[in-house]
Amino acid sequence: MLEFTFSTILGIESSCDDTAAAIIRVNKAGDSQTCSSTIFDQQNLHAPFGGVVPEIAARAHVEKIDQCARAVLEQAKLSLKAVDAVAVTAGPGLIGGVLSGVMFAKGLCAASQLPLVGVNHLAGHALSPRITEPIDFPYLTLLISGGHCQFLIVEGYNKFRRLGGTIDDAPGEAFDKTARILQLPQPGGPSIETAAEAGNPERFPLPRPLLFRDDCNMSFSGLKTAVLHCRERLTGRKKELDSTDQRDLAASFQKAVCDIFTVKSKKALTEFLSLEQYEPFFSVVGGVAANKAVRVALKGVANDFGVRFHAPPFDLCTDNAVMIGYAGGLAFLNGQRDGFDLSAKPRWPLDTLQPHLIGSGRKGAKS
Repeated sequence: MLEFTFSTILGIESSCDDTAAAIIRVNKAGDSQTCSSTIFDQQNLHAPFGGVVPEIAARAHVEKIDQCARAVLEQAKLSLKAVDAVAVTAGPGLIGGVLSGVMFAKGLCAASQLPLVGVNHLAGHALSPRITEPIDFPYLTLLISGGHCQFLIVEGYNKFRRLGGTIDDAPGEAFDKTARILQLPQPGGPSIETAAEAGNPERFPLPRPLLFRDDCNMSFSGLKTAVLHCRERLTGRKKELDSTDQRDLAASFQKAVCDIFTVKSKKALTEFLSLEQYEPFFSVVGGVAANKAVRVALKGVANDFGVRFHAPPFDLCTDNAVMIGYAGGLAFLNGQRDGFDLSAKPRWPLDTLQPHLIGSGRKGAKS
């Protein structure tokens, strides 16, 4: 039996509105031990504006990122000399936040002479099931978050094949916008989930865009607009929704999202299982994977297909530095080293061979 040496990695994450750091030990086989983790969230800073303000987020990252790094070293009872490499999110994300993390990591590595490893934030999510569950490559994952939505075959620590994804809004974005429409607090995902628990999911016949198209692509923009039209019909000249209407709309929206995921996951699993597999595995990752209704729906799909299913613990679904340290650790152990010319990327697709679903501009391909 082969034995693999563990490396100690300091992970840094600052792609959106959470400043995070973690110490994780990883070996080349993918085994890991999380030594410490901390997250400074910015919800109170952004709450008055109804969503994340990029400039405020970037300034908060600058203020907190060194505190995060110190905190996890103290929690793990380690000095920086015990660290083998620094892994940092280099994209995709809000450019000010990504820059904050990359520049901090560069300065730390310059001062300590530690190796620097740039990590794709999406790779962190896609690999996160392996932190708590023994999973062999390849496996199928549905990555659903505030800015991304795609079915990926994870073929290796740095090899991903996209089967499909959203052609417009990401589901997390749709949850946030729908919460604003329903006059619920941000972040929208938890607010809608809480309201939906007491609502009737069958009351409003909301659309399921692209549901019967024979591919793995999804759409959430029209669903969000349909909720807006329902609210306008219900309120008329009133400014606020009745609490019952609010709960029923939230439940109907969440049910529509789950239905889209269910149907498209069946198509993705059918395509995935057409390949030769040793032990088929299906996972859901990203911030929206913390939604209990989504988890139940996707677990049901996996059971129907007779495949193993896993959703990471809630703290590994939302943005965190453990997954960045894990992904960076695997890259480090496989020889990746980045120089001080490492750039911060607002866009950074995992699968560069597939055509872009949403398009590409000066900032690069979105997905």
